[in-house]
Amino acid sequence: MKKIFLSLAILVAAATASQAQIIPSVQVGVKGGVNLSSLSNNQGTFSSSNRAGYLGGLWARFGALGFNVQPELYYTSKNVNIQKSTTESANASFKSIDIPILLGTKIGAFGLGGRFYAGPLLSFAIDKDNSLGNALGSATRFDYKSSNFALTAGAGVDIRRISIDLRYEAGLTKQTYILDGSTNYKTRVSLFNLTLGYAFL
Repeated sequence: MKKIFLSLAILVAAATASQAQIIPSVQVGVKGGVNLSSLSNNQGTFSSSNRAGYLGGLWARFGALGFNVQPELYYTSKNVNIQKSTTESANASFKSIDIPILLGTKIGAFGLGGRFYAGPLLSFAIDKDNSLGNALGSATRFDYKSSNFALTAGAGVDIRRISIDLRYEAGLTKQTYILDGSTNYKTRVSLFNLTLGYAFL
């Protein structure tokens, strides 16, 4: 008798989890977090060390048939320390509006579960030649010709309306920064970020 009840319980749990993945769902929320950035050593004379940055913005998730698509829009500040020599160092900062478009899958049910995802990221730089308003306008128009490209992958955990994500972002486009006040350098920016999100819908 116990085996029958155990088998029924397993079947009900499996059916519920399966149903949770098959039924279409939509979520919208806010997120914020921190990142650690590093630069590719393309100059041959500099080394960089991680410094904490931050990010914050909006996300949406559309799921069905066990898969989901998650576009996001957020402001991010990426910071690194550049060591020019044993006695000279400087801080470099990259500010941007970022749009990752992630494809993933989710396991779990009853408001608890894990997610795995990957996808491209468009980054619209904010600097002396491009204001926050201009970068946001390019992002909302999805003007990919004015963006930098990256690939991102990661995993997350959902606890009802709360989500925690850890991901890695690998920069593909070289971005410009000014190190000594007059010289422009180009480098790829890669980073890890850890975020906390809340689904209000």
